[in-house]
Amino acid sequence: MYKIFIVEDDLTIAEMIKHHLEVWNHEVKIAEDFQHVMSDFAAFDPHLVLMDISLPFFNGYYWCTEIRKLSKVPVIFISSASDNMNIVMAMNMGGDDFISKPFDLDVLTAKVQALLRRTYDFGQKTSFLEHKGAILNMSDTTLTYQDQKISLTKNDYKILQTLMENKGKVVSRDTLMTKLWETDCYVDKNTLTINISRLRRKLTAAGLEDFITTRKGMGYIIED
Repeated sequence: MYKIFIVEDDLTIAEMIKHHLEVWNHEVKIAEDFQHVMSDFAAFDPHLVLMDISLPFFNGYYWCTEIRKLSKVPVIFISSASDNMNIVMAMNMGGDDFISKPFDLDVLTAKVQALLRRTYDFGQKTSFLEHKGAILNMSDTTLTYQDQKISLTKNDYKILQTLMENKGKVVSRDTLMTKLWETDCYVDKNTLTINISRLRRKLTAAGLEDFITTRKGMGYIIED
């Protein structure tokens, strides 16, 4: 089963595409917040994006460019603006294909299936974790927030990955120590505290204040 993310503000068209693709056993999500498309994108972590050009707030070219900063996930533009200039622009902005409206759903599905096969038969999908606009790319171990790429050490990444995978749950100090050093013994307890403090300073400097919360006597949590 592949996950497909639809960025289309015409709900009738979006729902029509969604229902048709679900018949082919794809998991489909329609974007809801057109000001924060990247948060939805990272949270859903799709295998393919269907992107309209004319959207509220920012157009599809903008969002495709933002996606390309993080991922090589295939993007198919769907638009009634099908003149040569828009098609060329869509390809130059990182699009993989262009389908003109109105379109036949079977043709759309065939293009989606073909692009999914070409992309994933021979390669691995990039995966993300997202919280409050901060996007952790698990392929290259980077954190992105508001167009900033935040440099992470190996321990920074492991701490964030563990906490973000367990968002809304308290992660014990012993669990984090095992994740970082493959043991919860023979490691000075202050070593974890120092690593957390350094990471917090880095996050705060990037604008992510109070991203990690301490639960005294229990561990650490990223509040859901």
